[in-house]
Amino acid sequence: MSHRIIYLIGFLGCIILIAIALYFQYVDDLEPCPLCIVQRVFFVLIGLICLVAFVHNPKSWGNKIYGILGAISAAAGAAVATRHVWLQNLPPEQVPECGPGLEYMMRVFPLRKVVDMVFTGSGECAEVAWRFLGLTIPGWTLVVYIGIACVALYQAFRKYPRNL
Repeated sequence: MSHRIIYLIGFLGCIILIAIALYFQYVDDLEPCPLCIVQRVFFVLIGLICLVAFVHNPKSWGNKIYGILGAISAAAGAAVATRHVWLQNLPPEQVPECGPGLEYMMRVFPLRKVVDMVFTGSGECAEVAWRFLGLTIPGWTLVVYIGIACVALYQAFRKYPRNL
């Protein structure tokens, strides 16, 4: 499969993932917690990397750069998803208290404080409102991030014909 098709599939996949997240939010009334929003941001970032790579149609070194950028973004998203899964699996007495919403935090606190508060997590991040095949939404996003990282690394380190 050509590298360009893989970038297009990655871009379309990220659009589908964001559409699913918006469906959960606006149709199923599942309000996203701050960690959910951060995970969405990483999917958007990965989608943009894939779109730029698709349009750019890079040669071998460009594919290495785009692949590594995609893998780094997926690893960062996986780290957030891992934290989210961990919070969801805490015993109830260890779950942090619910904090303010992300919108409020962005208006009131400096960015560094917002980042610290988001990654600390809060009670709403520990709630499990949906499961499929035993995994929660953050569990599935973790699986997807791992898959994206593997494909991105494949793109970065596979051998390309010299005539590209």
